[in-house]
Amino acid sequence: MRTTEGCGPVPDDPREAAVIWRNRALRLLDHMPLPIAVCEFGGKILIVNRAMAAEFGCLPGQLHNRRILEFFTLRDSGTIEALAEAVRLHRRSQYPTRVSWTPVNGHERYGEMTVALVGDTPEQTPSMLLSLQAAPAGGAAGPPGPQTEVSPVEARILAAAARGDTTAQIAREIGVTPDGVNYHLTRLTRRWRVPNRTALVARAYATGVLAPDTWPPRPARPA
Repeated sequence: MRTTEGCGPVPDDPREAAVIWRNRALRLLDHMPLPIAVCEFGGKILIVNRAMAAEFGCLPGQLHNRRILEFFTLRDSGTIEALAEAVRLHRRSQYPTRVSWTPVNGHERYGEMTVALVGDTPEQTPSMLLSLQAAPAGGAAGPPGPQTEVSPVEARILAAAARGDTTAQIAREIGVTPDGVNYHLTRLTRRWRVPNRTALVARAYATGVLAPDTWPPRPARPA
């Protein structure tokens, strides 16, 4: 038995120590104010913290083995496809998606759910770590509409996509990882509610994000 400063005794046996550290991590998760859930990739709930359960007037154990989509409605149509593609390519990125739900008070709410794919190895089917950021109470009464404002990095990515560059080519030009490029493109497709990269480019021209009548494509405003 050894003692870790500020954390109490920990057994010498690695398996017993792992159980103790896991239980401590779960207790910490339970005290976080941000609603959090851990699900199997198929959507079955493994654990939720008290903040998540409280949204629905439940105790954490009452949500075990339920389906997360019993409680939340996805507002971005490409979320499931993006997650499936990430698993196929062994990616472990985070994927934000807009959601709505009806909490215990009966008034529908809106917010953003961040889905982080987590697993011990890239080859293992990951679990999903979900964290919920609700829109402020009394805010928008309905789902937020598409936003045409983009960051300088997003504008450069859109210009490169308009040239037909691959994800790897865009990553080298912008100075981010391929996962970073996919992250920005995924956020844009959800924000603008379009199905694919071709529609993204068309939307970027239609809304003035990309300069018209120029080749090669470039952002309308200098980064």
